[in-house]
Amino acid sequence: MIRRDYYLNKLIDYKDKDIIKIITGIRRCGKSFLLFKIFYDYLIETGINEENIIKINLESIRYEKLRNPNSLFEYLDNKIKNNKKYYIFIDEIQLMDKFEDVVNGIKTDFNCDLYITGSNSKLLSSEINTKLRGRGIEIKVYPLSFKEFYDGKTDKNTAFNEYIKYGGLPYINSLDKEYEKHEYLKMINDTVATKDIIDRNKIRNEEVFNAVIDLLCSQIGCYVSPNKIANTLVSNGFKTVDNDTVSNYLKHLCDAFLFYKAVRYDLKGKEYLKTLNKYYICDLGLRNQRLGYRQMEMTHIIENIVYLELLRRNYQVDIGKNKESEIDFVVRSHDDLYYIQVSLSIENESTRMREENAFKGLDDGYKKIIITMDNNPLIHLERGYKMLNLFDFLLNENILKSI
Repeated sequence: MIRRDYYLNKLIDYKDKDIIKIITGIRRCGKSFLLFKIFYDYLIETGINEENIIKINLESIRYEKLRNPNSLFEYLDNKIKNNKKYYIFIDEIQLMDKFEDVVNGIKTDFNCDLYITGSNSKLLSSEINTKLRGRGIEIKVYPLSFKEFYDGKTDKNTAFNEYIKYGGLPYINSLDKEYEKHEYLKMINDTVATKDIIDRNKIRNEEVFNAVIDLLCSQIGCYVSPNKIANTLVSNGFKTVDNDTVSNYLKHLCDAFLFYKAVRYDLKGKEYLKTLNKYYICDLGLRNQRLGYRQMEMTHIIENIVYLELLRRNYQVDIGKNKESEIDFVVRSHDDLYYIQVSLSIENESTRMREENAFKGLDDGYKKIIITMDNNPLIHLERGYKMLNLFDFLLNENILKSI
């Protein structure tokens, strides 16, 4: 079993605090298993009575009637039979209408520690947060990191090749045959990653919507804009595509945590730019299955992996505009900042100079790091820049601070 200790420790940190724990992430990334199995086992091991833990999966037919607020309250009222604290888990809370009012009611009427999961970022809109009276804290769950995926395996390179091809959805790790992995990813793409979004947002032009997904999958790590996407689709034969439609589709995809939007930041002008952003997919396996396992450009693939790993580590990640150059990632935490370039290799001198030149003129004392797959024991480059092997980065969560 993959324990996912990073997320478990977050749940432990917030346990019994008077705040609603909101666990978010794309469907099938492991939210339910984290809560219903890993955290549940922890509670039992620490002495919580099994009767004082209530688990409700609103996605299950068994609990479908509990999507009605009155039915849910009646169910909880019958389950709660003593004055001790209850631990209430509600999975896929967005399937209930006006769930924010229900959540507030549960916190008011019962002595409980409440945990909810959701697969849509609308859970976190300013309006809902206001209705929750500022009493919700988000715990973001992603598909398996490479470190989690690699745990228990023996050959690092074999594991990495499998990871970049089939991705990190937890169930993939339990499948041995390639056709099983392919069929599972196809099922997720056809249902969870596409049909659910279409149904939830009442998208009428499914063909255009799928074409937008395919275009983003083929252009991870590339600058895109609604206008650029619309023009590309029109040139490919779609007749009724406009900027507003594409903008809405992009928002729906990000709301469902299928893609993440990286915004450009002008390092000289100290402002965010409104055009030409980048989109990174939550899981490379989903991307590769949609594209028929073509377009396996390693530089873009490892860029996507690095971006997601930085998000997992709770950094704020932007694209940097440095005069005429681009810095792949401007990475901020509450107490530090890093400039990061991602390159498959910098053994070629012209490639190394190109990557280093992206940092030119940034004399602010913050670390400038090039992440590469080169197997080079040296980490120091000219002008104080650092070189970091990709595996060292992925397997050491604190390495940005230590190099």
